[in-house]
Amino acid sequence: MKSLIQISAAALLVGMTGACAQEATTDTETADMATTDMDSMATPEAAGTIVEVAQSDPQFSTLVSAVTAAGLGETLSGPGPFTVFAPTNAAFEKVDSATLGSLMEPANKEKLAGILTYHVVSGNVDAAALTKMIADNGGTAELTTVNGEMLTAKADGGTVTLTDAAGNTSTVTATDVPATNGVIHAIDTVLMPS
Repeated sequence: MKSLIQISAAALLVGMTGACAQEATTDTETADMATTDMDSMATPEAAGTIVEVAQSDPQFSTLVSAVTAAGLGETLSGPGPFTVFAPTNAAFEKVDSATLGSLMEPANKEKLAGILTYHVVSGNVDAAALTKMIADNGGTAELTTVNGEMLTAKADGGTVTLTDAAGNTSTVTATDVPATNGVIHAIDTVLMPS
């Protein structure tokens, strides 16, 4: 797994997560399994900033629209580094359409920005670094997002999940999509702050 960027003072993505416990393996076994599965999804070269990379990938079109609506495009195109847990279009499809439509309205720009920045961590945290943090902390790692709230990361059977403030869980489905100012990890559920 490549680096999951711990983002400093700027942020992007939204999330809802919750972790499910599985039969325990040793921290080393869990880290090795997660590293093996996530390494197979790594992309070798950065093709632009986080925003440019997301714009070039059709699975992130809803996220790009949300980033634009929230006024975060310039921030996420800045020097970073940032680690973004990016909800795919399929993740946004799980959100009630009326709720999503409301969040995209100019009157809710601040609320949308708060959700999106809950998906961003300051720094450059690739999958290997995240897996190590999880193993070093007894099976879970707390990540401080750019919006100031916490996400809990856990590795189970080679899969990394994120749990949000409400206890909802999102699974990391692809890791280490490189950008010149950070890294993107795709997730299957939008995370929600408290």
